[in-house]
Amino acid sequence: MTFLHQLDRWSTTHPRLLLLLRAALGIALVSKGISFMSDMMSLKALLSTSSFNFLPDWMALVITWIHLLCGFLITIGLFTRLSALIQIPILIGAVIINASMGPYTPGSELIFSILVLILLVLFLFEGGGELSLDHFVKTHLI
Repeated sequence: MTFLHQLDRWSTTHPRLLLLLRAALGIALVSKGISFMSDMMSLKALLSTSSFNFLPDWMALVITWIHLLCGFLITIGLFTRLSALIQIPILIGAVIINASMGPYTPGSELIFSILVLILLVLFLFEGGGELSLDHFVKTHLI
C-alpha cells in the first residue's frame, strides 16, 4: 500500500484529529499574518537582508494577506488544497530565510516554519477531510 493510500485511510478513520490539525494550521497562519500586519517594517527588513532581496517592497504586503486569507480558508476547510498550494512557496522561502539565520539565533522560527510546511504538504495531498466545508459542498451542494 502506498503512502498516499495509508494517509487517506488514516484520515477517514481519524477525522477529528485531521480537523484539529487543520484548525491549528489555519490559526497559526492567521496569527502570523496578524503579526506581519502589526510589524510590516520588520518583515520588509527581513526580506531585504535575506537572499530574497530582489523582491519588491509590496511583496511583504502580499505575503501578509496571503497568510490571512489562506489561513482563514484552511481553518474553515474551504479550498483547502488550493490554499495549501498557494502557501507552500511562501513557507519554502521562510524555511530558507530561517535556515540561513541559523536555528539557534534568537527570533529564528526554523522549526515552526518546517512544521507548517509539512502540514501544508499534508493538506495539499489530503484536502480538508470529512469535517470541512469542502466535503460539505461536495456531498450536499454538488
